[in-house]
Amino acid sequence: MKIALASDHAGFRYKQMLSRFLIEKGYEIKDFGTFSEKKVDYPDFIRPAAQAVARAEVDKGIILGGSGNGEAIVANRLPGIRCTLCWNTETARLARKHNDANMLALGQRLISEEEARAIVQTWLSTDFEGGRHTRRLEKIDR
Repeated sequence: MKIALASDHAGFRYKQMLSRFLIEKGYEIKDFGTFSEKKVDYPDFIRPAAQAVARAEVDKGIILGGSGNGEAIVANRLPGIRCTLCWNTETARLARKHNDANMLALGQRLISEEEARAIVQTWLSTDFEGGRHTRRLEKIDR
């Protein structure tokens, strides 16, 4: 599975940590930046990552910032993106199971590294349930 990673300066440290974590788990990573903690504007990095998910150039995307809110907003502006902001494993599980989220937003300032790894692991390992949820997703796309 190929995963897009992107962050702004406030999510850079976790992006780097998650990149190593995911590579160790056997995932292929496409890193859209940023590449340091120098202050940047998050849309410049998040939008290209979301576009890659929307075009199916990658399977899923993980985006990071200080809170993750702005990053999720940018991603969700694109058709075909279902980005969820998660802060624990239960929100990550439900985002995949009920919403078939194809992008995950995390806030480096709000969760620990251990929580971030657990959220990512849960999100990646949970399948979409389908059923009544499919009908709801179709309504979103109309």
